[in-house]
Amino acid sequence: MSIQKNSEIPEIDGVEGTKIKQYFHPHNTLNGIRFSLAQFTLKKGKRTLLHKIQSSEIYYILEGMGKLTVGNETFSVKKDDSVYVPPLTIQSIENTGKTDLKFLCVVDPAWKAEDEIILE
Repeated sequence: MSIQKNSEIPEIDGVEGTKIKQYFHPHNTLNGIRFSLAQFTLKKGKRTLLHKIQSSEIYYILEGMGKLTVGNETFSVKKDDSVYVPPLTIQSIENTGKTDLKFLCVVDPAWKAEDEIILE
């Protein structure tokens, strides 16, 4: 079993002005999981770069509000919303609220830098 305490997980800087806490990933979990789970914080007015990855993703919004672009569609998202993003689908999320936008992202199979393609 692996237990991760939020207060003990280091926050790293993401490429697009995000802060990232990696809760579970095959490299830090003893039981051989194949997915990754991370928390992202996106500051007010910021947007992630348009990108796609080879894995499927699920976004779960913890706090704030934003716009999530998936393929050719844009969705308004807020606390307690979840969205599935199929593999190799163009995507981006923007914080449109007045506070930080915090969300969990489950990636299966686990996120790897070489599986991500930045499109802008």
